[in-house]
Amino acid sequence: MDGKKPGPRFTGNFTRDAATATKFWRAGTAKLGKLPKKSARNKDEQAAADGILTAGRETREEFLKHHAAAIYRKLTKNFKEFIRVDDLPYFAAKLMPGLTPTRAQVDAESALLQSEKDGVEVDQGIFLSHVLANAETGMHLCHAMLRPKMESVERLAEFAADGVIDFGPARVERQGKAAVVTVQNSRFLNAEDDDTLDDTETAADIAILDPMSEICILRGGVVEHPKYKDRQVFSAGINLTHLYRGKIPFLWYIRRDMGIVNKMFRGLATGARGPDEMQGGTHEKPWVAGVDVFAIGGGCQYLLAMDYVVAGSDAYMTLPARKEGIIPGAANLRLTRFVGARMARQAILMGKRLECDSPEGRLICDEVVPPDRMELTLKRVVDDYTGSGVVSAASNRRAFRVSEEPLDVFRRYMAVYCREQAYCHFSPALIANLEKHWNAAQRKI
Repeated sequence: MDGKKPGPRFTGNFTRDAATATKFWRAGTAKLGKLPKKSARNKDEQAAADGILTAGRETREEFLKHHAAAIYRKLTKNFKEFIRVDDLPYFAAKLMPGLTPTRAQVDAESALLQSEKDGVEVDQGIFLSHVLANAETGMHLCHAMLRPKMESVERLAEFAADGVIDFGPARVERQGKAAVVTVQNSRFLNAEDDDTLDDTETAADIAILDPMSEICILRGGVVEHPKYKDRQVFSAGINLTHLYRGKIPFLWYIRRDMGIVNKMFRGLATGARGPDEMQGGTHEKPWVAGVDVFAIGGGCQYLLAMDYVVAGSDAYMTLPARKEGIIPGAANLRLTRFVGARMARQAILMGKRLECDSPEGRLICDEVVPPDRMELTLKRVVDDYTGSGVVSAASNRRAFRVSEEPLDVFRRYMAVYCREQAYCHFSPALIANLEKHWNAAQRKI
């Protein structure tokens, strides 16, 4: 016996269980509130905090085994409304106090360094994991995240007229038959963070919806760094400085992989039919990536969702999850299809660098060309794709996906990812890794 006080037991009656759980969670929050802030706790106080947080999380797991589907049905009015993961956990906090953190609780922790947070957002990961684990609610949530954003729909006419919209962190421009999305976070080598994600997803939506283009291209913009002066850089992955400083919220990961990355891979859910391949209800276009210099972390993850990849002969790819302490998006699901299981583990678990101009790199990159031939090669690829029309492109993409990664397989993966990434995001190992491998404490935000 460890002397641990047992948590509440649940009967399956929602009203009774909700009242019991809320009482338990409120008591835990009150106890945690009496302790010093994490940065000021001694060893015993931190042990007490860990015990309170663990008990609350275990209780949420048990409660959600019984009631996750019922809560989702209530929030979506029995599947009549689509709610993105940006908002769903916060709506759940209002419906079921204590189940997930409120916006005020998350905002309070967002002002802290990552190492100083108690990780209230872990409860968001637990909740989303249970929603996605249920086939009916999980597929509905996947559908919600594949719908075009409202801003995208509202600005589509502007793009149709002008052929370009510059959002700042991202730009979308029509070039002939291609809609080109360019990430523009120059100061951070086109890394992704909470300042870039929304605009990049909107740009991608518009590129897919644009009726005057037939194919989409993803590029990185020109950067400021003197080492790469006047050069385009594809992507430095997640902004590790922002991550260390506590500026990357947990939901960022889920919004990204269920939103923009999955939209590139599957298209947009625009009609009455669902986005599952068996229903064929997505509006999609082929995607081509132009990789300049490097595709690190999230940059490499994008390549696994592309239909064609052109890379500079001096470029490389990495998935440095081990050195960051997080899961590299859906790479664990997709990378094995390109390089095999053993090489995928070397890349993700051991940080193996893949030169684009290597046998392993060419398993991901379709063409590797001299850097100064990138523009001409991309133009030729667009001409090749569109020269005879792309009527069958969507059909062929669906035919590949239904055998490789149908939507239900992605749903199951994300159910695991939401929980595991939540714990990784708030792990002390993440902070230690960033300080050891990134010198994060010395970098300016």
